[in-house]
Amino acid sequence: MRARLLRVRRPPLPGKPLKYDARGVPIPSTKLMVRDTGPSTLADHYHYTLRDDLMYMTYVHEPSARKPPRDLRPTYDPADPYTKFRYNPPVGGSRIAKTPPPPSSSDNVVRLEKICLHSFQDAAISNKSALLGPLMAFRAISGLTEEGGGRKSSEGVQIVRGRKNVGGWIRPGIAAGVRVDLKGDRMYDFLGSLVRFVLPRLRDFEGIPLAFPGKTTNIPSAATGVVSFGLPPEAMGFFPEIEVNQDAYPNTYGMHIHFVTNATGIGAQDKARALLSGYQLPFKSRS
Repeated sequence: MRARLLRVRRPPLPGKPLKYDARGVPIPSTKLMVRDTGPSTLADHYHYTLRDDLMYMTYVHEPSARKPPRDLRPTYDPADPYTKFRYNPPVGGSRIAKTPPPPSSSDNVVRLEKICLHSFQDAAISNKSALLGPLMAFRAISGLTEEGGGRKSSEGVQIVRGRKNVGGWIRPGIAAGVRVDLKGDRMYDFLGSLVRFVLPRLRDFEGIPLAFPGKTTNIPSAATGVVSFGLPPEAMGFFPEIEVNQDAYPNTYGMHIHFVTNATGIGAQDKARALLSGYQLPFKSRS
């Protein structure tokens, strides 16, 4: 019997030619969407346990409706062309630290909105390639890329550029660091890795420092509902995404972490700390 000759043919051409974006990257013909395979444990912990406890801890009963704020300056007639666009600055400067919190209800219970990570690299001012290491490390930790997973709202890891001259060594537009904003399930995944794998392995970390006793709370930072702290460079190597392939990241970098909540008004930062303590984040009092 004669052996049959197999003819190698070219693969069939796609039915429609691929389209290319502005950067010359081909756009796939099928729309890819990345979705989570399971519910977030910390998100369920907030909705089923922590939310009710925070409502009980931060509830303030108000027997009557609040009075409207008193107008301390005269209002100008908008029909008068001489005072139409005149702005009245508030009495006593900024009123951010003096604004009362919104009324307590089930709709405005303190919750975590996003987590901001950023790292400043002074070596990048003279050498832009110094940002390649922290850029790839932040992508691995956050799991975010620009429009990754078919999400148009995903900005990914962003490069931080200078806005003004600082000491003559930072100029406007020069790259100086990287940052990324985590929301949704990505935010809770990072928080879980931080609490379970990173913080317990830091020997010198005793907790997020609280304000000094007796310090006045009439400051803008106390009414923002943002809790911030920093991590040393060795902490980056404890994240599972970095530790599993640590040879690809010869250098580790420090970072600042900002927990942004929806709390506003007087006592907002205390509510944010109560929320984070429910996620097992430790705090340290200053003597």
